[in-house]
Amino acid sequence: MDRLDRYADLIEPWAQSVSERLIETLKISDDAMWRDRSLSISAGLRDIMDSSTGSVTRSMMSEQIKLFKSLPINAADRVYEIHNKAIEAVVSGGRSADLAKEIMRTGEVTEARARLIARTEVGRASTSLTQARSTAIGSPGYVWRTADDGDVRESHRKMEGKYVDWANPPTLDGMTGHAGQFPNCRCYCEVVIPEN
Repeated sequence: MDRLDRYADLIEPWAQSVSERLIETLKISDDAMWRDRSLSISAGLRDIMDSSTGSVTRSMMSEQIKLFKSLPINAADRVYEIHNKAIEAVVSGGRSADLAKEIMRTGEVTEARARLIARTEVGRASTSLTQARSTAIGSPGYVWRTADDGDVRESHRKMEGKYVDWANPPTLDGMTGHAGQFPNCRCYCEVVIPEN
């Protein structure tokens, strides 16, 4: 028994070395398996995301390009409108100082409209991509959430916590859309994930 104990002590470093190599081999194999599975899952998710968001992204870009291209046209329309007012003012004896103020505000109006478009389009794009991804995984809808502060519109405040089906967006203040898709809307979708 004493010899067996000494022999066991003698082979302990060898046993530890073999065990470490075995565990390292298993760890490398396990890491490789998880890496392969992770790459496979990632590729699958990328396919889902690309197929479900590609057309949405192209459509949003097209709409946004039109909106931003409208800025100089709107500014020109405003200047034309002011020009017509100037002619009326000359005919009726109006004051040029008032028209000068309106002309000077054209840049401010255009800048404010650009900010409005940008804020609104970011919200619309975010919600549209969320919808495309959510419906791709089978989500039936979402819970409407607001920014929960004093700036939330009354119609949006009434939507807080309500379930909305992706296929049936609500109409609020004469406009139809999902949370985050209205002008200056800071609401968002709390996606309902299907249980599978």
